[in-house]
Amino acid sequence: MLSFDRDVCCNIGSSSAREWLVTNGIGGYACGTISGILTRRYHGLLIAALRPPVQRILMLTKIDETVTYGSGSYTLGVNRWRFGYIDPDGYRWLGQFNLEGTTPVWTYPLGNARLEKRVWMQPGANTTYIRYDMIGGAIPVALELRTLVNYRDHHFNIHAGDWQMQILPVEHGVQVHAYEGAQPFYVRCLGAFVEPQHIWTVDFYLSLEEYRGYDPFDDNLLAARFVVTLAPGQSCTVVASTELDAGLDGFVAYQERQAYEAALLDRAGPLPDPRLEPLILAADQFLVRRALPENPEGRSVIAGYPWFADWGRDAMIGLPGLTLATGRPALARQILCTYRHFVVDGMLPNCFFDADRLPDYTTIDATLWYFESARAYYQATGDLDMVRELYPVFADIITWFQRGTRHQIHVDPGDGLLYAGEPGPPVTWMDAQFGDWVVTPRIGKPVEINALWYNALGVMAEFARRLGDSPDAYETAAAQMRQSFARFWNPERGYCFDVLDGPEGHDPSLRPNQLFAVSHAADLLTPEQQRAVVDVCERRLLTPKGLRSLGTDEPAYIGRYGGDVGTRDAAYHQGTTWGWLLGVFVTAHWRVYHDADRALAYLEPLFQNLEEHGVGNLSEIFDGDHPFSPRGCIAQAWTVAQFLWAYHQIRPWVSASDRNFGAEAQGRKGKIT
Repeated sequence: MLSFDRDVCCNIGSSSAREWLVTNGIGGYACGTISGILTRRYHGLLIAALRPPVQRILMLTKIDETVTYGSGSYTLGVNRWRFGYIDPDGYRWLGQFNLEGTTPVWTYPLGNARLEKRVWMQPGANTTYIRYDMIGGAIPVALELRTLVNYRDHHFNIHAGDWQMQILPVEHGVQVHAYEGAQPFYVRCLGAFVEPQHIWTVDFYLSLEEYRGYDPFDDNLLAARFVVTLAPGQSCTVVASTELDAGLDGFVAYQERQAYEAALLDRAGPLPDPRLEPLILAADQFLVRRALPENPEGRSVIAGYPWFADWGRDAMIGLPGLTLATGRPALARQILCTYRHFVVDGMLPNCFFDADRLPDYTTIDATLWYFESARAYYQATGDLDMVRELYPVFADIITWFQRGTRHQIHVDPGDGLLYAGEPGPPVTWMDAQFGDWVVTPRIGKPVEINALWYNALGVMAEFARRLGDSPDAYETAAAQMRQSFARFWNPERGYCFDVLDGPEGHDPSLRPNQLFAVSHAADLLTPEQQRAVVDVCERRLLTPKGLRSLGTDEPAYIGRYGGDVGTRDAAYHQGTTWGWLLGVFVTAHWRVYHDADRALAYLEPLFQNLEEHGVGNLSEIFDGDHPFSPRGCIAQAWTVAQFLWAYHQIRPWVSASDRNFGAEAQGRKGKIT
């Protein structure tokens, strides 16, 4: 289903723009381009999570292969160096690339034979498998594998200088010990001749890092050369792992990987559209272990690959789609339980860090999404024990918000609306900051924060009734703010203010945040106002891949996302399209127009993204201007989650005569531009 032929594979631009990703469920990953060229500091075959799910260290960077078959020699490796020249250029031999589940497969035609290469990770372990299969042919091939290693935080480059690692022989391979106190790791291959090396290869040119305004050069160490002869039908597997006892049998390991993914699809149940399959598997890539002393089965959500760690906001926004829509309610429960241990002063953490730092508490909406995730979980499972466990935590959060907590977060007693923000770090999801410059401070009473606060009060009232407690206090607070929410309506523009009572008054900017007053709070606006919100967002914010973060005719609009950090941050929430908001829009549209077929048709163009950036995954963001090129992370949790959750909620309402959601339905509804 996700396959690319020579037209893409042998085009260095096309094959280097598409990236693959495999993960291990504890924060570790492997990532690279179809061509094999390194374009990011995050590309590598083993990026291990040493303190799951964080402290991620690049260990095995790449393998450069040379195949000798008869009188022919084929160098399959691809490297780009300082000044941009490419040598070797093995992408020329690549005949096909495809995914088997989440496993990338490269096929190299070699005369009357072909060599297949697969990369996957063992679930729950910092172990990567790279298997080579000789298919067909009449004579054996000689395969030389040059393994290049590193030992660095995945956020930083290395210029090695005179750095001396210890490369020690072990059975079937080598041990790499970067320095005293570093985690040793192993590169092994059963049946291969092994020759330890220690040669620094310098000045790999990482083009995307230069584009992003970072150091574009990196060094990697040639640690070993493996040579193996493969007869037709034979295979060999390179195993890179932090564990010396990692299994070396590539067939057994791959069967286990395939069984793991088959179980994920079984849990999701019959899929009405086969194109959902990669999204079900992608959802699993974000679900990771975060063990706690009091909760060894703790779970969390990686916000996006390759550079994000786990974030409270993204975990709570993503939880329903990543777990409930994929048939994994037990994981939803584990995530909800895990995050209760991180509530401080009524707030969930914004994010965790790869470095040894405490979690960051600079978000208001993560906490409000916590209520919504718990509501969705209870609705799906009827698990009253979980409600009973979380109820005191939620009650304490409400109390903190009402009396005031960090960052001037408090309920205004005059109108019952929730105020948030002060000079310094921004606290809503529009949180770009470059140095001391906060791009979208949104201090005051943001529209989506108040919609989510109203929703949280409703959730608490319902939970109180279920547990035999009085809902009166929550219902009274909700009634007050429902009446006050009318202040958000801007009659001059015909849609909602984005922020009320800010330092400079009300903010009339056209942003998508008002959609939450439709998708998550049904009675805050009149039916006519809800329809007007959906309509204006469709006309002026909707793109095929999501919603712009700012209207195109607003003075601050920026239609292209790219360049150095400051340039990117300036555009991040000032026009850039966000994929996760498409799910919010679709849900709001469905609730206003009650047309499931039409609502789901808006999701159709995002399927194309599975093939254009992170293969088999959905991107974080896109340009606001045509052609809406994918940007940011190649795999983003809340983009995948909101797509799946919107589909999961709306699909049962599709008319019986229109069950073929897909190209046919999209053609009938008309294309989105």
